[in-house]
Amino acid sequence: MAKPGEKILYLKTHLPTYCCSRSIYGSHFAPTQYIYIFHHSTVHMKTFLIVVAIVVMHASAQAQADQQAIRSLMQMQEKAWNKGDINGFMEGYLKSDSMLFVGSKGPTYGWRTTLEHYKKSYPDTATMGKLKFDILEVKPLAGPYYFVLGKWQLTRTIGNVGGYYTLLFQKINNRFYIIADHSS
Repeated sequence: MAKPGEKILYLKTHLPTYCCSRSIYGSHFAPTQYIYIFHHSTVHMKTFLIVVAIVVMHASAQAQADQQAIRSLMQMQEKAWNKGDINGFMEGYLKSDSMLFVGSKGPTYGWRTTLEHYKKSYPDTATMGKLKFDILEVKPLAGPYYFVLGKWQLTRTIGNVGGYYTLLFQKINNRFYIIADHSS
């Protein structure tokens, strides 16, 4: 709690950070998405700017690591698909009844439903062809969510097909999963 006449500055970060909070009870480190800086007459602008710089660098480094993890997951999906392994491809999706897939026939829910759809639509490696993802954008959203926009291409002996996709990723237990996929 601030003392009378003491100003408090709240700085919102996009990613959880560990920060030092000072109060009348002392300093402590705690996971938070807000940094509370109690402005005392002894706190200088220089200290504030250092704290902001550290938060920005941490958020930037975390965002880069998250984007790389998403790109790696999609590369794993490409490799599994190109080996004819639909089950391996599906490891990138959250195994949940709430997982959303939107294709040319409209929305469907559930990991198992999506798996069955892929197996029915791509019964053999000739139909599956060779998959290539071209990621156009990876954008952080609030908290553990990322939006991905890209193009997909299947190179096949029976005729090439391709289109665009948008994916919603969620980080759960330090791993990313696709929770919504719109491919057309």
